[in-house]
Amino acid sequence: MKFLIKNKIWIAIGLIWLFHLSGIIGVSLGYQDWFITKTPLNLFICLILFLWTFPMNTQKKILVFIAFFFLGMFSEWLGVNYGLLFGEYYYGSNFGPKVDGVPLLIGCFWALLAFITASMTEPLKLPIWIKLMLSSSLMVLLDFFMEQNAPKFNFWYFGGHVPVKNYVTWFIMGLLMHIVIWKTKIKGNTSVSYNLYLAHLIFFGFFYLLSVI
Repeated sequence: MKFLIKNKIWIAIGLIWLFHLSGIIGVSLGYQDWFITKTPLNLFICLILFLWTFPMNTQKKILVFIAFFFLGMFSEWLGVNYGLLFGEYYYGSNFGPKVDGVPLLIGCFWALLAFITASMTEPLKLPIWIKLMLSSSLMVLLDFFMEQNAPKFNFWYFGGHVPVKNYVTWFIMGLLMHIVIWKTKIKGNTSVSYNLYLAHLIFFGFFYLLSVI
């Protein structure tokens, strides 16, 4: 137990890369159906590792995370059921259990991504408005690569091309979340945040590049 506590950052980082690199190799070797259907498990494990290392050790952090979860769920519910904010789209079966068409994990992902991108930019010696814009842009960047892979991985489907307003909404919501994080002075583990973000970016970026070359 002492070993786990003392080395939890390195253990978490190692597990993050183990799962994502295994996914890249497995899907590349033709085992897409097996690996992609494990997406809910992978996201859940990433969430647990995040909660273990960020850490979520104050009431303020917990309340903000829960608020972001419900904000993400509500905005996605408006999108899925009414075509608002993001455009016309629906979720496939590889994102886990849903509530009225919206996967529970997507709400967690909104909150997780806001927290880790804020943590990534927090140490930078930049004006706060630049850090807020940069954090929000990092969220949009990851969403862009996820959007390119979503249909073939049975994550979600748009009626046609992904509309520009999807990315605009992502940026605006990300900016609002990062303002809240800044105002509440929430800080987390930068190392885990960078590795968690980069693991996702490399995973989805890799398969996007394969599709265009």
